[in-house]
Amino acid sequence: MIAVSDHPLGATFPVRVHARAGRTAITGTMGDALKLSLSAAPVDGQANVALMEFFAEVFSVPRAAVQVVAGERSRNKVIRIAGRSAAELQQRLREHFTV
Repeated sequence: MIAVSDHPLGATFPVRVHARAGRTAITGTMGDALKLSLSAAPVDGQANVALMEFFAEVFSVPRAAVQVVAGERSRNKVIRIAGRSAAELQQRLREHFTV
């Protein structure tokens, strides 16, 4: 299972991103990070926007509740989901994905 931690503003977790993939999907884990393939290119922030839209849908939160808090220009990122606890995120991931 990935490392999800509680934060006063929500829950955070690490992500390893593969941009320009065939489709946008969670493809597994890499260490303690969630592995995510994005169909968007890492140009002008398109991949980060696609990432935020994807996680907003997965966790049923508004897009504004999803924030890249570290690694904005890196493949390794830390994501925060505002208004959700670590337990809620882990449960949601277990329900929908095998990670």
